[in-house]
Amino acid sequence: METLLKMMRAAAEPSRLRILSICAQGEFTVSELVQVLGQSQPRVSRHLKVLCDAGLLQRLREGSWVFYRFAPVDDKKHEAQQLVGMMPKEDPVLMLDNERLSQIKEGRKRAAAEYFRNNAAQWNKIRALHIDEVKVEEAIRETVLKGPVKKILDIGTGTGRLLEILSPEHKEVEGIDLSHEMLAVARANIDQAGLANCRVRHGDMYQLPYRDQTFDAAIINQVLHFADEPAFSIREAARILKYNGRLVVADFAPHSREELRSEHQHRHLGIAEHDMARWFKAAGLIPKPSKELPGGPLTVVLWSGVKPEQT
Repeated sequence: METLLKMMRAAAEPSRLRILSICAQGEFTVSELVQVLGQSQPRVSRHLKVLCDAGLLQRLREGSWVFYRFAPVDDKKHEAQQLVGMMPKEDPVLMLDNERLSQIKEGRKRAAAEYFRNNAAQWNKIRALHIDEVKVEEAIRETVLKGPVKKILDIGTGTGRLLEILSPEHKEVEGIDLSHEMLAVARANIDQAGLANCRVRHGDMYQLPYRDQTFDAAIINQVLHFADEPAFSIREAARILKYNGRLVVADFAPHSREELRSEHQHRHLGIAEHDMARWFKAAGLIPKPSKELPGGPLTVVLWSGVKPEQT
């Protein structure tokens, strides 16, 4: 009862209700909320602290930036959604907030487009060396769907492409990445597609910011060839899986394209089958048969493993 009263008291203020309405549409920095609300940063920060203390919002730091969003589903997200659902959509204040919010999202979109323009050349060069990414994404989706899943983590999400693919079929899809630039692109893509069940956050694949047994499935797509310690990232991914959860890894088979190391910072020239099997077993996962997806000079391999129940 006391928890419910604390939430109700936190929300019983016009500005804080507006903040909840905004955060129902994504995750935002203090400066973005200041732009929408038209209030001073100290005042907005005080409102945010009250909402976070009540468990209605979650505060996430990304370097020097801090994002605010609804608390996770297993905490207070349902209550926050119910409060937002009771707000009149035709309220003139909320309508003006949404107009300002659209301008912020449009700015994100423009920044993402500029980033793509500046980096498209090297990405297209690498893509031309292997199988069409659509086929890889479909193979990942089919493998993830082999078990019942409600909550998925995409490790090294990049532009958030897999979040878009998986979002129609799953309750909650989250992406994590170490690159602030990539996360900006991913957020713009999520905004544009209107994916309310998707979110991203900043984090390191060697130290995932989640409790043990949080996700039903995890994906590591075209990330391990950049990793100094692939075994550590596999072990960390296994840690956050629930029992019977599935890890899906897509990466290159061993190859000799040395220019990918010198020009594009690939740490490994592909991943050997025996190495992946060893990493899975060391992480406590039961490896499943791998699947090759031949392309140009490079072949993509799909590996998966299941976290068994404790005996």
